[in-house]
Amino acid sequence: MFGIADYGAFVATIVLFLAIPGPGNLALITSTSKGGVRGGLGATLGVIAGDQVLMWLAVAGVATLLAAWPVAFQAVQWLGAGYLAWLGFRMLRAQPGDAPVLNIRPSQFFRQAAAITLLNPKAIIFYMAFFPLFVDPAHHQGLLTFGVMAATIAALTFAYGLIVVLLTHHLASRLRANPAITRVLEKLAGVFLIGFGVKLVLSK
Repeated sequence: MFGIADYGAFVATIVLFLAIPGPGNLALITSTSKGGVRGGLGATLGVIAGDQVLMWLAVAGVATLLAAWPVAFQAVQWLGAGYLAWLGFRMLRAQPGDAPVLNIRPSQFFRQAAAITLLNPKAIIFYMAFFPLFVDPAHHQGLLTFGVMAATIAALTFAYGLIVVLLTHHLASRLRANPAITRVLEKLAGVFLIGFGVKLVLSK
């Protein structure tokens, strides 16, 4: 289909990739809890933007570049790990009444989620190594094939993000009545972010 080897498997893989716990999901949840549905949707669009950049970089041959210079990929890993740990540390140090670590404005959520996606080695590995496996060389149709894949990824990411945002918003509205629980959840989010950063460094 459009030069995509097993489109059904491609869709299933994207859904599984989205559902794997990681910085992207945490960004959606945190953004929604801070900025409501608008903030969550802003983060969702940021994730989509980051995904599209990574995919088209893979199309442009960045995979070959990273294979030829492994130190470049290691540098991205360290940068991503440091960024996530920095966000987590700020969340842990946040005190009641402090400005939120993630700005409430949707534009900030967009940039935050896009940066997390671009610096997430899980996403980089997928687009640079795994994603090309779904291209059928015998029936490849150039930009049409990549365009269909990009549109599919964007549509699935938006649908998944919308579900996560709405569920998070529903739960968050019940938790706002208890600030103590909100603070605990923010600290847990900080711990998870630091944990993701450490895991990325140790998995090099």
